[in-house]
Amino acid sequence: MTDRTAGSPQAPRAPQATVIEISADSAEALRRRAVESLTTARARTALLTSCVDDHDLTAQHSPLMSPLVWDLAHIGNQEEQWLLRNVGGGDALRPEIDSVYDAFEHPRSERPTLPLLAPAEARAYASDVRGRVLDIIERAPLTGGGGRLLDAGFAFGMIAQHEQQHDETMLITHQLRKGPAALTAPEPPAGDVTGLPAEVLVPAGRFTMGTTAEPWALDNERPAHQRLVPAFFIDTVPVTNGDYLRFVEDGGYTDERWWAPEGWAQIREHGIGAPQFWRREAGQWLRRRFGTVEPVPMDEPVLHVSWYEADAYARWAGRRLPSEEEWEKAARWDPATGRSLRFPWGDEEPTQEHANLGQRHLRPAPVGSYPRGASPLGVRQLIGDVWEWTSSDFLPYPGFVAFPYREYSEVFFGSAHKVLRGGSFAVDSVACRGTFRNWDLPVRRQIFAGFRTARDAAPGEGA
Repeated sequence: MTDRTAGSPQAPRAPQATVIEISADSAEALRRRAVESLTTARARTALLTSCVDDHDLTAQHSPLMSPLVWDLAHIGNQEEQWLLRNVGGGDALRPEIDSVYDAFEHPRSERPTLPLLAPAEARAYASDVRGRVLDIIERAPLTGGGGRLLDAGFAFGMIAQHEQQHDETMLITHQLRKGPAALTAPEPPAGDVTGLPAEVLVPAGRFTMGTTAEPWALDNERPAHQRLVPAFFIDTVPVTNGDYLRFVEDGGYTDERWWAPEGWAQIREHGIGAPQFWRREAGQWLRRRFGTVEPVPMDEPVLHVSWYEADAYARWAGRRLPSEEEWEKAARWDPATGRSLRFPWGDEEPTQEHANLGQRHLRPAPVGSYPRGASPLGVRQLIGDVWEWTSSDFLPYPGFVAFPYREYSEVFFGSAHKVLRGGSFAVDSVACRGTFRNWDLPVRRQIFAGFRTARDAAPGEGA
């Protein structure tokens, strides 16, 4: 994942919506949500940084990723800058480390050379910051008058999402780490595709994309606006390992006609012939997953493929990747009411019956899982399991305003980054919703990304 929150807080930009008036009861509910979200994130951070020794915490397991101890202290430093200094108005605790933990100042490949806090010091620092933040939450004005950063507890939600995003990044580092397994989790529920159609028709028409009302939505999800989308078909479930293996065994990686020129150059240069972490041994396809080598499960969504690989598969299959607006319409649009829902299943928060989220399982669930998470049109597993590549470049919505600083989204806009949607098993629900937008470089393979395909509807199929 691309580094999101970085640098010192800047003066907030103009608000994107009128400040929400909140009752005293609602303010208390927001305080509870803020505390719960921050506490859940910190428990996960502790798990990811306590299951290995100090050597593994300080080592760089891939030049694409930071040492785990950098992420740990960066989490604390962002929380200090935004919540202690900016929201709380307090003095800086450790201003001398701001530069060290500025993601824009130091690329990941250089971070091991920096004067990083040692593991024990990083833990103590993050803990000290968190204790002070919990005091601030108790007195922060969430009912109006605190400015846009405090409107509906936005600043606390932003930091909870930031920590969970780094937790996902640290989980990626664990996947790249050599050595025995350090993490365990129960298996996901079984899947059942019996009776499911291969694809679902999404009729032509307008729908509301993005959001203005979601209180903790980030700037690139805003504002809500209308999109006219022609009729199309989209896969009912994500592309599976078994589906993708047919592409591999049909010579997909050796046939230039399926590949974008940049993707073809990438696989030739690096000798890529299968998803990352796959290998063929004694006539069987195996994969390495968090320190364990196992047969590739054919009914799971394919994982660790780049945008170029997803695009090549779609071409081979006679289909294409869905656009970002197509994905969101399939996920949120309710034909019965014309509304755009918060999640495919409705407006209620995710539960373990809806989606595979929050590192509850250390793998995607088999396709056909989570029937309660289906969209009104019947599309499955749109939230959780794997991030899904779309065909779209990462661009601002009409009326976009950077808030609270340009470095979260605005500096990444353009054709260099492709949009991913839906979240993965490594994403917490606080950082995942029907409007949430992720983005990354199309060459990225270490992220927990898969895809589903789409096709245009023929004339008369969905008018």
